[in-house]
This record gives sequence, C-alpha cells and structure tokens, in this order.
Amino acid sequence: MTEKVHCFRELIVWQKGILLAKETYSLTAAFPPEEKFGIISQMRRAATSVPANIAEGWSRKHTREYIQFIHIAIGSLAELETFLEISKELGYVRVPDESDSIMGLIHELQKMLYSMDKSLSSRNCPAPIRSLK
Repeated sequence: MTEKVHCFRELIVWQKGILLAKETYSLTAAFPPEEKFGIISQMRRAATSVPANIAEGWSRKHTREYIQFIHIAIGSLAELETFLEISKELGYVRVPDESDSIMGLIHELQKMLYSMDKSLSSRNCPAPIRSLK
C-alpha cells in the first residue's frame, strides 16, 4: 500500500524539479553577460516553471486541472532542452559534463511526469489522491 502525500514538497518529482532549477542557475551563471535578458532568462524561467507547475497542479481541486499543469511542466522541460542544445551550439557550454547532468534530469523528469499523467488520466476521480491533514 502506498502512503498518501500530504504536501507537494514530498513529491520526488517536485524535489528533482528544484534540483533542475538549481543546476540550471549554476550553468547559466557562466554564460556571457549579454545573454542576461536572452537565453539565460529563458532557461531559468523554463527550469523554475517545472517545479512551480507541479506544485500548483498538486494544489488544484480537480484531477484534470492537475494533469493540465503536468502538461505545462512537460512543455517547460522540452523548452529547456531546446535552449540547452542552442547553448551548446553557441559554445556557451564549454565542457560537455556541464550540461550532461541537466540533460539527465530533464529526461528523468519527462519520464516521471509522463507516468504521473498516465496514472492520473486512468483514474476517474475528481481530485488528486492526497490527504489534507
């Protein structure tokens, strides 16, 4: 029997999303200053959007709303992956290992979110499975 999640902070997917955001901030700190309002901003927004949408979806009353926020988080992951590739092509990521960790987290989070989507979509319940204790 699985234990009920009492807060979005207990979700491993949210915790990994926070890690993704931190690693993205660290990586982009070394980008050229002229990209502050360009690719740096876009990557940071996409990365922070992932755990933010997981948290917001978890707090919604209905499962279909939760699923919608999971879809937004998945879209943010695709956006971040695209910007990471562009950054590599532009030479902003000089050491491949710098981006490997982030790319690994992106793919891991995609799998986790697709699994959450599938699991929640297969349920015919009006609210996420959680306790409000």
